[in-house]
Amino acid sequence: MSLRPGSAIGFDGVEQTLPHGVSYANAASVHETATAELTVALLLEAQRRLPEFLELQRLGQWHMMGCPGLADRRIVMLGYGGVGKAIAQRLAGFEVDLVPVAHTARVQDGVQVHAMEEVPDLLPGADILLNALPGGPATHHLIDDAVLSALPDGALVCNIGRGPTVDTDALVAHLRRGRIRVASDVRDPEPLPAGHPLWALDGVIITPHIGGLSDALKPRMTRLLVRQAERLARGEEPVNIVLQA
Repeated sequence: MSLRPGSAIGFDGVEQTLPHGVSYANAASVHETATAELTVALLLEAQRRLPEFLELQRLGQWHMMGCPGLADRRIVMLGYGGVGKAIAQRLAGFEVDLVPVAHTARVQDGVQVHAMEEVPDLLPGADILLNALPGGPATHHLIDDAVLSALPDGALVCNIGRGPTVDTDALVAHLRRGRIRVASDVRDPEPLPAGHPLWALDGVIITPHIGGLSDALKPRMTRLLVRQAERLARGEEPVNIVLQA
């Protein structure tokens, strides 16, 4: 079997460049933990107003401010794959109301997962919209002006999925009106060019697509590659195949 292992979970765009007769396996099990860690960090950073406190620290000013916090917040999470489940596990201790959404409704491991067609009804009651969706044509600009408009004023949009899932122009328009806040590890375009509005708008937290970049990356990738090699040597099907030859 001819196999090309990928270093990422997502595989949008791979099919167009994959040689004929070659299967593609993604890096599921490598990035989920680190990405979930960053997600929780972004949520806490935004909900506890940490950028503002760090700026006050830089200025040497003592100023007490309230904040939304995470406890008792309703989080509508789009995507309930490996990353979404890892996020859900880590949010369990924060006493949030997590509402996972996937392509189809189901009860999975005791969790009620809602269908995408339910999203319009879920958004008005959301404090946070958390995007953990993969890329590709099916999710391109899924988070558009209509979705953002359905969120209440002051809602937080956290994107750790793929940049093109969000309509950046619509996002900027809502930010300029002070309607929403954003904490995002991914965006469209990437890298974000100098002078782009997202750099300077209030209520925006940006990290440069570093979800999986922790010290856990290399040892986990090594373990996965060794596992794949051992399975191929035994004539077994590799794990994580997402594009079959």
